Amino acid sequence: MARVTSKVAARKKAPAMALPFTKRNYQILGLGLLVIILGYVALSQTPWDGTMPLVVAPILLVLGYCVIIPFGILYRQKSETQPSTTPATDPPQTN
Repeated sequence: MARVTSKVAARKKAPAMALPFTKRNYQILGLGLLVIILGYVALSQTPWDGTMPLVVAPILLVLGYCVIIPFGILYRQKSETQPSTTPATDPPQTN
């Protein structure tokens, strides 16, 4: 019985993970959703053989689904502290 309660207590004490998305990610995802909605609006225009449904709508839909939404998911801001790749001091050379 004590073993079960210790597992429950250990599970409750696990640190909460922070969400990986930032405000910028949500803005990019919102832009992608807006582009997709505009693509469907362009697709529903009256002359079905016009420029909007046949050219503009597929471009907007592919751009929204295949470019902007994945970019919004994968986007990460660069951290301000970059590790230095060059050594701080060079050893003296003896000839």
